[in-house]
This record gives sequence, C-alpha cells and structure tokens, in this order.
Amino acid sequence: MRIGVPTEIKNHEYRVGLTPPSVRELVAAGHEVVLQAGAGKGIGCPDEEYVAAGARILPDAAAVFAEADMIVKVKEPQPSETAMLKKGQLLFTYLHLAPDPVQAEGLIASGCTAIAYETITDSRGGLPLLAPMSEVAGRMAIQVGAVALQKANGGRGVLLGGVPGVAPAKVVVIGGGVVGTHAARMAMGLGAEVVVLDRSLPRLRQLDEVFGGRLVTQYANIDNTEAAVLSADLVIGAVLVPGASAPKLIRRGQLSRMKPGAVIVDVAIDQGGCFETSHATTHAEPTYEVDGIVHYCVANMPGAVPRTSAFALNNATLPFTLALANKGWRKACADDAHLAAGLTVHEGHITYEAVAKDLGKPYANPAQWLA
Repeated sequence: MRIGVPTEIKNHEYRVGLTPPSVRELVAAGHEVVLQAGAGKGIGCPDEEYVAAGARILPDAAAVFAEADMIVKVKEPQPSETAMLKKGQLLFTYLHLAPDPVQAEGLIASGCTAIAYETITDSRGGLPLLAPMSEVAGRMAIQVGAVALQKANGGRGVLLGGVPGVAPAKVVVIGGGVVGTHAARMAMGLGAEVVVLDRSLPRLRQLDEVFGGRLVTQYANIDNTEAAVLSADLVIGAVLVPGASAPKLIRRGQLSRMKPGAVIVDVAIDQGGCFETSHATTHAEPTYEVDGIVHYCVANMPGAVPRTSAFALNNATLPFTLALANKGWRKACADDAHLAAGLTVHEGHITYEAVAKDLGKPYANPAQWLA
C-alpha cells in the first residue's frame, strides 16, 4: 500500500502523522511511504531522515493526496484537505467529528473511508490512541493553567504550590480518566491542593488507592461539582464521552460566583468543551475572559510539544497503521473489532452512531461492509 503523510496545516500544529522509525517499519513490511517536503520539520526530523528511513519526498500536499491509498495524519482534515480526498481513499487520523459539521460534510462529499484514532478501543475498554495525547494534555493542563493564573495573564496571581506560610492553590479536576489522572499527578507534584470529581466509584477508589491522602476524591453530582468549582483557583475540564460531544457541566451563571481571576482549562474542547462558555482557541491566542474567569481552550494542546507528542502517538498508532496497510481496511476491521470501532465515515455514510446522532445524520451500521 502507498501511504501518504501531508504536513499538518491546522493553526500551530507541528506534529506529523508518521515519525521516521514508523516509516522504516512500514517500508520493511513492503509498503511505500510518500511524505510532503518539510512535514517532519516541527518535530526536528528533516526530510533526509525520512529518506534514510525509506520514504519518498513529494513537493506538496496535492501530490501526496493524489498518490496515496491511505492518508495518515494527526489532526482532523481542514477544508482544503477534505477537498483532496477521494472515493476509495482511506484516512487515518483524529477526527473529533461530532462537534464539527463542516468537516463532516466535507468527508461525506469526498466519498473516502475515515477511521478515527479517538474511538478505537482496546480489550480493557480503553481508548489506546487517545491515551498518549490525553497523557500529554493532562500534564500540559497544569503547566498552562499555572501560567494563566499569573496576574499579568489575567489570573488571580496565585502560585500553585504556595510557599511556607501561604496556602497552595486549589485545583479541581472534573473527570478521573487519563487526562484527569495525569493532571492531578502534575498538580500534586507542584504542591497544589487537588480535588478530583468523577461519577465512577471504582475509578475514585482506584485514585484513592494510588494517591492516598494526597488528593481528595468526590462523586461528581451537581452539588459537589458546583461547590468544588466555586472554591477553585484552577479548574481542569477532563470529561470525555467517546465519539460524542462533551457534556456541559458548568453554566455561565456560575462563573460570576467563582473566585475572580480563576482559570478554566477545557481539555475536552476537541469534543465541544465541557463548559458552556468554552470555545476553541489557538496556541497563538490561547485564552479569553468571560465574567472575570480566564478560559484556556486550545483545541490541539499536545501540538505545543510536538516531538514528545508525535513519538508518543506513533507508539500507539503504528500497530493499527500496519494492520490497515497489510490487510486493507475491510479485512483489518473485520479481524479486529477494536479497530472497527474507529470506522466513522464510509463512502458518504456516517458509520459511528454517537457521531451520527450529534450531527443529526442517518447512521449506517458498518457491519454491512465488513461481512
């Protein structure tokens, strides 16, 4: 199979779909990789490194899309990219399609087959291709939140860990999954007071066993969530419903009751965000203020640390990329129900039920193409 890797064009996105070691693996398996010139520059991998791994360099994205049987990316295709996709072509990337009707229409019109990283599952019910970026985003959430809390950036002027004689900041993490766990770990490492809210009692028990008395766990009912948020200096939104839009947990009317200058970091913004006042921002202009509360809602947070992120992502995606290249998408998905869970669009049909529901589109059961 011929696999194409274009340069990412989303605002301040420096990651790349395949790293040189991944290219070498694919070439060793008998496949061809074509890469847009300069695609790896953002992670510190020049074209020469890709050529040494066996890739062929093409001058622009149009050439890559024209030649490739499968396109491997990181972020969802932008309008200029969906326009280059075609029937019979496979797209393998993060889609986050539920809150993005423009992208959905573009993919439907293209006739391509699109498999989303974020809904591929594993035997434990996890999301293995979302996990490495969730780990990065969870850890980054505390870094960026600490910076946003500085007075010069509109925040309360609070140091996360405090100092002897002065109390530390209170960090509230809504959601105890991968993002929430890594955010809590980082916040505790900096000395903050940490509260984690979740609706899964087994998850809360697990967090309590791992971290003991170093953090507070609370069941995420309306009362507990509101009380925690109103007393917080920094709130991390880390709630995910696989494939669907994130639930709105904090309403605008509650912001005026929060501490002035408190910070919200909405890691769920890729799925529409879990705060009513959230809207996607960029690394160029990452924050805005609503009712005195600083919002950080960058939709591709791991893109700020692209080398770490790209290599971590490739560690997780490579086995699936190899399976798709070796078998073709139909047999690969028929053989692996976890990979099939990522099938989201096929020849004009939405094949992921939660996405179809959120977009108000008909759902087409993918089993009819995998039989």
